[in-house]
Amino acid sequence: MKLEINTDSSATTVALLPKSHPPENEVSRVSSISGAVFNVSTSMVGAGIMSIPATLKVLGIIPGLVVILIMAFLVEVTVEFLLRYTNYSGEANTYGGVMAESFGKVGAVALQICVMISNLGALIIYLIIIGDVLSGDQSEGVLHSGILQECFGFHWWNSRAYSVLFIVLFVMLPLLLLPRVESLGHASAVSILLAVVFVVIISGMAVYALIEGETRELKLVPDFSDGFSFFNLFTTVPVMATALSCHVTIHPVRAELENQSDMRSAVRISLALSVAIYIAVGFVGYLLFGDSIMADMLVNFDQASNSPGGLMVNASVRLSYALHLMLVFPVIFYSLRANMDEMISPRKSLQANNTTRFVSFTCVLLAFVYVVAIVIPNIWYFFQFMGSTTVACIAFVFPGAIVLRDVHGISTRTDQTMAIIVVILAAVTSIIAISTNLYSIFGNSS
Repeated sequence: MKLEINTDSSATTVALLPKSHPPENEVSRVSSISGAVFNVSTSMVGAGIMSIPATLKVLGIIPGLVVILIMAFLVEVTVEFLLRYTNYSGEANTYGGVMAESFGKVGAVALQICVMISNLGALIIYLIIIGDVLSGDQSEGVLHSGILQECFGFHWWNSRAYSVLFIVLFVMLPLLLLPRVESLGHASAVSILLAVVFVVIISGMAVYALIEGETRELKLVPDFSDGFSFFNLFTTVPVMATALSCHVTIHPVRAELENQSDMRSAVRISLALSVAIYIAVGFVGYLLFGDSIMADMLVNFDQASNSPGGLMVNASVRLSYALHLMLVFPVIFYSLRANMDEMISPRKSLQANNTTRFVSFTCVLLAFVYVVAIVIPNIWYFFQFMGSTTVACIAFVFPGAIVLRDVHGISTRTDQTMAIIVVILAAVTSIIAISTNLYSIFGNSS
């Protein structure tokens, strides 16, 4: 059974359960370490880049940078755990295989469920960002207009519900009804390019703002005035975890390396590159917009922001990223649909061979994603939910549990101590983040 996964913006095929007799030379190992760095980096630098400035707004500059570095270190540690247990017995060569080797079929299925939920959350996040670009957003009484409102004014037909519905029906649905979407996999290459272009543009805008004296005042440490709670700081950790998680892409990338021992170096280089991009985007975005920064930074690039560069630059930044997400959306949806169908109806024919079931399943799943994106139009909550649940399991809890289970007896005392720390940190921060969000939602409403 295979699972095709897209993390943020890269399409990756992952076999969740190991094959009992894999054919020789099944994977052509032609990739270099530079190719591995590119592929792993694309899994980290995606939609999560838009929420990093908002985390600095909550944490302050100094704690924010420290948290990014700590999360990168923990990701490197847990990836090393997975690599150490991969192929140790000569059989487990995938993440799902390692989980099955340590915890049986239940472990592999648990991983599959977490990956599917993460993909579903990613689809919802993409629609929310597309809605922000087209129809803007309003938070705390501040209205940020979208590109449609800026061009045509405010009308019922260019509100978020209708603009996103148009994209879903006339852009997404035709692509999703294609039985094969492998041609859209090249969007992963566009992801890094767009991220670099995005960093260059906003960095230029920040330099211009510095020269003109139009930058905003930055907080070096959290501001606990105005009723800000210490526990709110924990809500940023799941956002960071979601942004830097790359664990589901490690094994397929490793399988294509000429020298698979280079995978550790590739991960470290990818983490360094991604951390540099996140720090740059976070600092520059916070510098440009200050405390008015939104959970989705693209929302701030509206005509009311008065940001340097003019309306054309602002529109180009938003529209290019939205178009990219529209192309990546079907890739993630394809893997989610295939694996959900396999879990629900494992003995039936493939969806593509059953037109009625294929179309109905596609429409129901797409409708669910659309409704949730309209009802909860805030990517901050979804990044926190994913980071506090499925991503926490995939990136920290499962790798730590594998080391503690230690079916091969290869973990050292240091490894087990580190695994315990990682699991406890993931559990504690997730519980606090979820509890804080629930209290802020239901406490404020009551």
